[in-house]
Amino acid sequence: MKILSKQKLTAAFDQLAEKAELLVPMQKGATSAFLPWPEFEPGRDELRLEALNVDKPPKDAVLPQTERMYKFSANGPEVAVQEVYEISSPRIVFGIRPCDFRGIECLDQVFLTRGYADGFYQSRRDNTVFIAQACYQPGPNCFCNAMGVDPVKPQADVTIHDLGDGYAWEPLTPKGEETTEVISDLLQEKKAELPEVKPFTRQVAYAGLAEKLKDLFEHPIWEKLSDPCQNCGICTYSCPTCYCFDIQVKSFGEAGYRFRCWDSCMYREYTLMAGGHNPREASRERFRNRFLHKLQFFQERYGQPLCIGCGRCLIVCPAGISIVNIMQELKEVE
Repeated sequence: MKILSKQKLTAAFDQLAEKAELLVPMQKGATSAFLPWPEFEPGRDELRLEALNVDKPPKDAVLPQTERMYKFSANGPEVAVQEVYEISSPRIVFGIRPCDFRGIECLDQVFLTRGYADGFYQSRRDNTVFIAQACYQPGPNCFCNAMGVDPVKPQADVTIHDLGDGYAWEPLTPKGEETTEVISDLLQEKKAELPEVKPFTRQVAYAGLAEKLKDLFEHPIWEKLSDPCQNCGICTYSCPTCYCFDIQVKSFGEAGYRFRCWDSCMYREYTLMAGGHNPREASRERFRNRFLHKLQFFQERYGQPLCIGCGRCLIVCPAGISIVNIMQELKEVE
């Protein structure tokens, strides 16, 4: 088994960063996220490899919060596209957790299947290596196992296992093998025993809920469930699988560029049509759509739920809304 000593971790980061942009879980100020390794400031910042999840999920490695799409110029009625911004520079995401990697797999389904591939997404995805860190001790808000995620066997390019003084290093794909070669001089062959998986404290019963939800679209339970919701959208921005976006234009006279940015189905403007009609005018309708998408619609289309059990939305919601409690209440509805 290949082992990377934690004493050699900084050297490994330095070598990986020479080959690609390296993103690592980092606490910078009040927020933790996957940030470029060269930005790490010893004494001020903190590596968060021990944390189960950082505040901001790493989905922006392949779906940035804001990204330019193309530059254009206009000459009367004629418009010419001058440059398309499909980013193809190599990138490595180190330490992504299995739940967050399942989130990336959900995005893959949306942007790369069903007969159409989003070029902006694909260029980033094809050039990104994911090194996932297995989870052996679930946190109090974790329930990924209930949503079909294996916490110790993510199908990433490389999986690492925390052994205490080092990481067992397991390449799983050709991209993972190439990345392993970059730090081969730092890896040692040793015998090691992987940790024992601890039980989940938060129990969630999702099985069978997608089928039941087909008959609950008009049920009055949604009025009760949605009542505390403030439609602030923080749940969608902290979620590893939400992918709603808007496309806008920035123009300077006869030239400019288009860009897309994250949006939220919890906002009234998201479904507001040009003529003024809104199919989800009420807060209850937007709330219902979010949870049906997570628990029913995505399951029907792609064979898996859109919730990956990371627990972030439970933590950040100012109204204390819990998707776990919502699932339980929906299962108990007659």
